[in-house]
Amino acid sequence: MSVYRPNEYRHVNYLWDDAHAATLDSVDRLVYRSNILGSDQRITNTGGGNTSSKIMMTDPLTGEQVEVMWVKGSGGDLRTAKRTNFASLYMSKLMALQGIYGAAEVKGVKTPIEDQMVGMYPHTTFNLNPAATSIDTPLHAFVPYKHVDHTHPDAVIAIAACSEGKALTKAIYGDEVVWVDWQRPGFDLGLKLQATIAQHPGIKGIILGGHGLINWANDDKECYELSLTLIEKAARYLAEHDKAVFGGVKYQSLTEEQRNKVLGEILPQLRGLVSQKNRFIGTIQATDAMLRFVNSHDAARLAELGTSCPDHFLRTKIKPLYVEWNPQAEDAAALIQKLTVGIEQYRLDYAAYYEACKRPDSPAMRDPNPSVILIPGIGAVAWGKNKSESRVTAEFYSNAVNVMCGAEAVGHYVALPRQEAFDIEYWLLEEAKLRRMPPEATLARRVVVVIGAGSGIGKAVAQRVGKEGAHVVCADLDLASAETTANELTVKYGMGIGVAGTGISGCGPAIGLAVDITKRESVRQFYQTVLQAYGGLDDVIVTAGVFVPPDKEGHIPDEKWRFTFDVNVMGGYIVADEAWPIWKAQGLRGGLVLTTSVNAAVSKKGSLAYDTSKAAANHLVRELAMELSPLIRVNGLAPATVVEGSTMFPRDRVISSLVKYNIDHDESESTEALRSKLANFYAQRTLTKQAITPEDQAEIAYLLISAAFSKTTGQVFSVDGGLHEAFLR
Repeated sequence: MSVYRPNEYRHVNYLWDDAHAATLDSVDRLVYRSNILGSDQRITNTGGGNTSSKIMMTDPLTGEQVEVMWVKGSGGDLRTAKRTNFASLYMSKLMALQGIYGAAEVKGVKTPIEDQMVGMYPHTTFNLNPAATSIDTPLHAFVPYKHVDHTHPDAVIAIAACSEGKALTKAIYGDEVVWVDWQRPGFDLGLKLQATIAQHPGIKGIILGGHGLINWANDDKECYELSLTLIEKAARYLAEHDKAVFGGVKYQSLTEEQRNKVLGEILPQLRGLVSQKNRFIGTIQATDAMLRFVNSHDAARLAELGTSCPDHFLRTKIKPLYVEWNPQAEDAAALIQKLTVGIEQYRLDYAAYYEACKRPDSPAMRDPNPSVILIPGIGAVAWGKNKSESRVTAEFYSNAVNVMCGAEAVGHYVALPRQEAFDIEYWLLEEAKLRRMPPEATLARRVVVVIGAGSGIGKAVAQRVGKEGAHVVCADLDLASAETTANELTVKYGMGIGVAGTGISGCGPAIGLAVDITKRESVRQFYQTVLQAYGGLDDVIVTAGVFVPPDKEGHIPDEKWRFTFDVNVMGGYIVADEAWPIWKAQGLRGGLVLTTSVNAAVSKKGSLAYDTSKAAANHLVRELAMELSPLIRVNGLAPATVVEGSTMFPRDRVISSLVKYNIDHDESESTEALRSKLANFYAQRTLTKQAITPEDQAEIAYLLISAAFSKTTGQVFSVDGGLHEAFLR
């Protein structure tokens, strides 16, 4: 088969670099090939696909040269895979497994021997490689070529999921690629590929019905270029036969402004509806392709069929929920009503699907709520246990839409039979993999807003809740500082996952946003952005505050009094008041923490406005606890003087305090050194004689929104090192 020249590809990216490849050893060339294939989502989706190379290596036991197959392991992703993500297996031992399988005399798509064979792969491991082997291992091992690529390109799956797939394979590829009917991946499918290649000498690839593409070569660059060529040929064929698919336009899309308004109204209740069993994080997708699909006449019919490729429905469930809503004639209230009814019916349908397909040893039914919801005029809303998973779910259903589009253009889209889909979704090996996963962190699945996250206590709080698995909205009056904190969390806990030009909301485990808590409209718009990013919110921690010192005569002007109360009291109220409609619509329990001060209980000279504002904030905690009960717990965090990292202690105030308390210092010292001296002075006034840090406050803030304090509300917790003046009396 002639391949295209690098500059001739229109539907995939040609990325091979001879100079770079020449610097790599055989295994790293496999990693390189995998990464450049996986970087193009038109070639394979996140977590999908496998690549392999059969390489001669020195046996560590015998010192002899042996053939070793390196293959992408279970659970890895081609785009980001490293050498450690590839399993290495003795080819001789892999081939010997055929005798064990044949002796069982059991063939079929789901049999005990198929699952047992997966447990045999570790016995073939070369050089104690700990990487977990994939169920696709036989598909690579039994292909008699050195290099194998198994991908899930939308264009090829469109052929694989088409009623005319076998004939189309012949029309597109002639005799160089053949069709194999759907069969669940496993040992027997590997044997079938081996037999098919023997029956068709010289073929270069196989289209796996309902599944994807596998092709091979004895040179790794040749294998890469063949993969691109086969995908390009399918994509060009579909483009040449493109027609008005999906039955044409039934509904018109809303403008971006209209869409955001509707989403702002429906997302809190929608998240509450799908989170009846487990909390979920949302991703909105409004690409042109997705809107074309949800707005079409055929969307309801095709959505009901479900997805085809196994990689797709493991994320998207057997089918999405399609809501028949007219964006031009019906309002958000009507949409909420239809979503409520639709989700309830979806749960019933899913339970019926489980009961009809379950086997005696099937795992218990999983969460029956939809993971993809399709809404005309708006697009898709995908749900997952975290932002990364919901983004990937949205991506996968986008792949499914592309597949349906291609299949309908050249024939009729065909989904996997329900029983086949069930047997993959509830595969015991998949269940075992889920059980091996570590327990979720204490704040997993939760969206925590930290206001004041740009510095000091707020920054420490954001880092503390991020460590516990929360999705952290880092908010601050200063956008740059908020984004800095969010970026630090993203680097530590996961890469940002926005994909430019896809319409998928771009955020990861943390985002940085600006907000002015003294302005209600700013807070309202801020929460709308949070909804767009994550689908809802669970907890809010306010650490933002202001201290305005008196002038030289000890006087505080009226406007500074007002500003102090606007930030320290009114700001906390506005934050709570604007969050309440979201919390109420979700119907999910959450927490609010307001940062006050021990000064609220201790009369001092020189901080009149600040201290009285904090006393008011203490009572605001108690009042809000009454107002927001029983859904939202409200507690206060009352620090003593926290000098380290605090914006309320700029260098000039630190020096002023050092002078005030006659503390030895040199103004040439660094700001942090001066702060340390002041902090130590304050520490000596406490019972514990220890300086109070932002991390001390963050620990209590985290605990107050955690399950550890699930029965505590209306309380103010002092974290002051033991100031007896602040004792309750």
